[in-house]
Amino acid sequence: MPEARVTHQQKEDLYQRADGRCEYCKSPAFYAPDPFSVEHIQLRAAGGATELPNLAFSRQGCNNFKHMAITALDPATGNEAPLFHPRRDRWADHFTWSEDMLRIVGLTPAGRTTLSRLQLDRAGVVNLRRLLSTVGEHPPDAE
Repeated sequence: MPEARVTHQQKEDLYQRADGRCEYCKSPAFYAPDPFSVEHIQLRAAGGATELPNLAFSRQGCNNFKHMAITALDPATGNEAPLFHPRRDRWADHFTWSEDMLRIVGLTPAGRTTLSRLQLDRAGVVNLRRLLSTVGEHPPDAE
C-alpha cells in the first residue's frame, strides 16, 4: 500500500516544482499570511495516492474551498465541469490575469469553475497581490 503521509522530501519537491507558489491562486508562500498545505488532487478516500503526480502545493484557503470536489458548476454555463488539475493542466491555458493584474480570469470551463469553487479572488488574496505588485513580486512569471 502506498505511503499515506506526505514525506518531508515530497514537501520539498512540491515547493520547488511550484516555485514556492500556490498552484491554484499563484500566491507566493513566502508572503502569505495563511499556511500552505500539500493537497491531494484526487482525495485519498477516492483512491488518490500520496505520490507526487497526485499532490499539489496549495494555499490552505484554496485547499479548504476545494475540499473534496473534483468538479463543480461552471458559473458561465451552469454545467458541471472538472476543476483545474495542476498535474495535467497548464495554468495559462485555463487562466489569465485581469487588466490590472489583481484578479484571475477563467478562460475555460475548468478555469471558471476552479476560480469560483476555490474563490481564487477572495479579498485577502487580491490584497496580497496588490501589495506584491508594488514591489515587483506580482504577477508571477508566465508559465
